[in-house]
Amino acid sequence: MRKTVMTGLLTAMLFSAPLAMPTRAWASDWPTTGGDYWEVTGVHIKDGGDLAYLKFLAAEWKADQEFAKSKGWIKGYTVLGNVHPRKGESDLYLVIMYERMPTGAESEKRADEYLAWKKKSTTQLEKESGNRVEIREIQDTALMQELKFK
Repeated sequence: MRKTVMTGLLTAMLFSAPLAMPTRAWASDWPTTGGDYWEVTGVHIKDGGDLAYLKFLAAEWKADQEFAKSKGWIKGYTVLGNVHPRKGESDLYLVIMYERMPTGAESEKRADEYLAWKKKSTTQLEKESGNRVEIREIQDTALMQELKFK
């Protein structure tokens, strides 16, 4: 029994050692390094909702992003329009760029600062978001990381 345990430990050490050793060399050979994070939200605008939703984006959404940018929480933001959307594709893509993702504690602190700046409660903001369901539908959200060539 003892021989079996020792053989198992030796085998595990033998096979795991190569995994630990080349990590530094492998990372230095990798042609890219991680860059900024891009949060991309796909939005379908319902018939007749284009003007109302774009007005919301140009006023409230933009103001929210400018506030986050002024606090250093985000690096930038943009709205991309899908010029030739196929069936099932989003009409707009809302993009927010972050240098890094906040920790849980940072997120809570930011939420408190944002609510104080907005002078609204979470309940009020949720209700307003729900009201926009009449003019738009969030189709998907992706968190991507820019890959920079070395």
